[in-house]
Amino acid sequence: MNPSRNFHARLALLLFCAAIPVLVGCGGDRFAVKPVSGRVTMNGKPYAKGVVAFQPVGDKENPNPGPGSTAYTDSDGRFALQINPQTPGAVVGTHRVQFWTQMSVASANDEGTGWREPIPARYNMESNEVFVVPAEGTDQANFDLKSP
Repeated sequence: MNPSRNFHARLALLLFCAAIPVLVGCGGDRFAVKPVSGRVTMNGKPYAKGVVAFQPVGDKENPNPGPGSTAYTDSDGRFALQINPQTPGAVVGTHRVQFWTQMSVASANDEGTGWREPIPARYNMESNEVFVVPAEGTDQANFDLKSP
């Protein structure tokens, strides 16, 4: 399988899985959801056209802590998470955080582009990045990714 297609298939699966609780009626009513925004930089510079995904981490007492949230970064690397277009924010608690780069559907489907994800795998499929969403929400969910 083409690495670019494999990446996009995984991203689509992650976003779909994050949306399942919302689709089956487990939205903000059952979970504390608060505003979360911040900024993504790479080697200290704003990372535009990025995808940020927060997925709540379950535990023994709460195996389904709620739906995931996603956002796109703007030209200054800033983002504001949303569970879906009608529900801004993220579930309060600990999240696994992943980062990718946006690309057009045409580019993703063009096997001849030679496009490679500039964000290292340690920040996306292999991510161990964790962020705790506080009970009051935050505008300080800032991440400086490092790349060679």
